[in-house]
Amino acid sequence: MNQLSSKNSSTDVENDDVMKTTEDELIEYGSVKLDDPIRRHRIHLMTIIGEVEGHDVLPSTSKTTKYEHVLPRLAEIEEDPDIDGLLLLLNTMGGDVESGLAIAEMIASMSKPSVSLVLGGSHSIGVPLAVSTDYSFIVPSGTMVIHPVRLNGLTIGAPQTYDYFQQIQDRITGFVSGHSGISQKRIEELMLNTGMLSKDLGTVLVGAQAVEEGLINEIGGLHPALTKIHAMIDEEKHKI
Repeated sequence: MNQLSSKNSSTDVENDDVMKTTEDELIEYGSVKLDDPIRRHRIHLMTIIGEVEGHDVLPSTSKTTKYEHVLPRLAEIEEDPDIDGLLLLLNTMGGDVESGLAIAEMIASMSKPSVSLVLGGSHSIGVPLAVSTDYSFIVPSGTMVIHPVRLNGLTIGAPQTYDYFQQIQDRITGFVSGHSGISQKRIEELMLNTGMLSKDLGTVLVGAQAVEEGLINEIGGLHPALTKIHAMIDEEKHKI
């Protein structure tokens, strides 16, 4: 009886540790592992919310996604044999270009199946993040804002500055067109649209419009996104 009680106690401690680890990951990184006991698939759910934080720390009142948290986690997902795929939830206002592109390039280079789901929005540098996965969804009320690169702080009024801005935009538009069904020329047209945003250049695409433009693969929410990634994992396993 004492041995059995000891074993049960040990199991309870292990379960508590697993629950604590899951809660910590959810609170600290906005990520959690989803286990499907029927299909025996394990999916890592990752969220990118608020503003993608770059090299400068944003105020504590801002919701942020820190790239130094996301990049190591993506490497861990890629190397973990127990994780079969990645589901990326997006509700971001954009943020640092270098950091956003770094995350997008990392996701695009993963060998495991990946699906993104745009919820509230995926604005600015969130657009490359949305298209970086193997397949993408957007809810009907979701939005994607496409606008030119902006820079805060001191700007040198010289031709080289504008050349540098163009180079940054080319990197973004090149990535987006390379990982979706929209051309680089069309992205630039949407960026420079003057008829929609009252105080800026750019275009807001809502739900189906993002699909029609070729940015996103399909309209859908959580269930279609999960169904798709399970199907992709099954297909990947059949290849082995």
